[in-house]
Formats: sequence, C-alpha cells, structure tokens
Amino acid sequence: VTQECHVQNAAREYAKLYAAEAEMLDGFGEVPEIIPIFLIHRPANNIPYATVEEELVGEFVKYSVRDGKEVNFLRRDSEAGQKCCTFQHWVYEKTSGNLLVTDLQGVGMKLTDVGIATLAKGYKGFKGNCSFSFIEQFRALHQCNEYCEMLGLKSLRAAHQKPRKATASKSKTLPSSSAAKKMVPKKAREHRDLISSEH
Repeated sequence: VTQECHVQNAAREYAKLYAAEAEMLDGFGEVPEIIPIFLIHRPANNIPYATVEEELVGEFVKYSVRDGKEVNFLRRDSEAGQKCCTFQHWVYEKTSGNLLVTDLQGVGMKLTDVGIATLAKGYKGFKGNCSFSFIEQFRALHQCNEYCEMLGLKSLRAAHQKPRKATASKSKTLPSSSAAKKMVPKKAREHRDLISSEH
C-alpha cells in the first residue's frame, strides 16, 4: 500500500513537470493529470492502512501498453491516449531512458493506478514497481504522434535502429570485433544500448 502511494505520487510529480512544459505550447491543449493518492491509518480497523483517492466517474480506459503483450487501440484514437503516450516518451527522454511511467489509465485526462519501471538499481534513489523490460518494450513499440513532435522529442525508432545497422556493418568487415563483442557481459551491453538510445 505504501509503495502504491510512493509510485503514483512520484509519477504525479513527473506529470506536473510535463504539464508545465506542454501548456506553454500553442495548440497542445489539456494535459493528462495523475490524481494524488493518500495513505490513511485506521488503528481501530482490522486493516489498519488504506489508500484514498478521488473517485473517477465515466468510461475507464487503459491508455498505455504495460508489458508489450497488450495493445489498447483506444489509446491511439483518443487525444488523451496520444498525450499519455507522449508523456511516457517525455519521461523516458528526460530520464535518459532510465525511468518510464507505465499503466496509464483513467477517465479522460484524469489518471490513476499507474506504475513506474526503472533500471534494476533504480533512478536517483527511486525504485519502480515494474520490470526494467517494460522500458525496453516501450522503446521498441512506441510510435511518435503530433504531441511528441510539438515537444520536440526524438524518435525512439530511429535511435534504436542506428546502432543495429552500425553493428551489422562492423561484424562483416571485422570478424574479430564481433567475436570480442560476444565476451562483453550482458550488463555492459545493456548499459551501452541505453547510452546509444539517447542519441
């Protein structure tokens, strides 16, 4: 319960920064908001701790892909869905690919019950509640939209493909270098991929 509050309120702070940047742009319009969640202590109750948040009334929609195995097409067709995907891209770029807000869902522009994925070691002392693989899957699946362009976010598809092409050409001309690459530990490769995805 405590972690749920910690994650949602941390994501809310990123959403506030995103809103401040987006609202300055002409034509961006309304920005998604992650509602606050509060932890309350009830000493007389059998379950002493509970969470309280605003009740969202209306059609509840899941806008973002959580783990790459599910795609909600409503997110592509709606303004809120597109802006949620742009929010994910914005957070990914701001944290240099180290953090991603996942499970963006709610009613209209009001979101709740979100998750955060970070590197295994966390990001700036914060550890998410979702697997790091969600970040990799987002990087592979995200399709930029007009709001990504308005914020000047770099295409993840282009950044993800460039290193692959370079590696393929090197391995053809220099067989010894490809053999050396096989000896690089997995963690080092992942770190290098992260660095290359920033450019």
